[in-house]
Amino acid sequence: PALGLFLFTIARDPLRIIILIAGAFFWLVSLLLSSLIWFIAVKASDPRDEPLQKGLLIFGVMFSVLLQEAFRFLYYKLLRKAIEGLVALSEDGCSPISIQQMAYVAGVGFGLMSGAFSMINLLADALGPGTVGIHGDSQLYFLTSAFMTMVLIFLHTFWGILFFHGCEHRRWWEIMVVVVMHLAVSGLTFCNPLYVGSLVPSYVLMAIAAAWAYLLSGGSAQNLRRFLLCK
Repeated sequence: PALGLFLFTIARDPLRIIILIAGAFFWLVSLLLSSLIWFIAVKASDPRDEPLQKGLLIFGVMFSVLLQEAFRFLYYKLLRKAIEGLVALSEDGCSPISIQQMAYVAGVGFGLMSGAFSMINLLADALGPGTVGIHGDSQLYFLTSAFMTMVLIFLHTFWGILFFHGCEHRRWWEIMVVVVMHLAVSGLTFCNPLYVGSLVPSYVLMAIAAAWAYLLSGGSAQNLRRFLLCK
């Protein structure tokens, strides 16, 4: 699905590809910074203290989420400046791409890079030397991880639209909702290996975010009905 989004909605437009790559870069920088902070905290702590190590892991995840959203805001400010420059350079005084389109492409960029890192981790685990489920754990690790990666890609896309809309119209509560949803989905991963406890709520949140982003983008129930009926 993520590859389909890229091929059918982004790949044909060079400007959208640039925005997507820049968005992926911003997400990558936020991950590197949060990983560095977590690494320093782990090295400075006692590795034999399991409760402390678990607390540091939770701190690392929550801090990473907040840093990602901070970089999403920085990217919005950068794109806002870019729109002003494009308007100044255009002959008709109009930008070749709207802020809503930028929000969508930036969200896909965040999601694709997030998904790429998730897949790298999965492939690293798949190479062994261990065997998933050999000690009685769930053998659905790879399947559920793939579904979780997909939902995170879509969520980043929808969060990008919601976040940029909140920034554009100064609706700070929308931004806070995005941050809270991101924290919630990341926190749900601590329910694993009880995968039902993480996947089902995550997909429910994705459906809510998708419907909200669809309405903010100008969609309506009538348009959706026409699309489903191919009218």
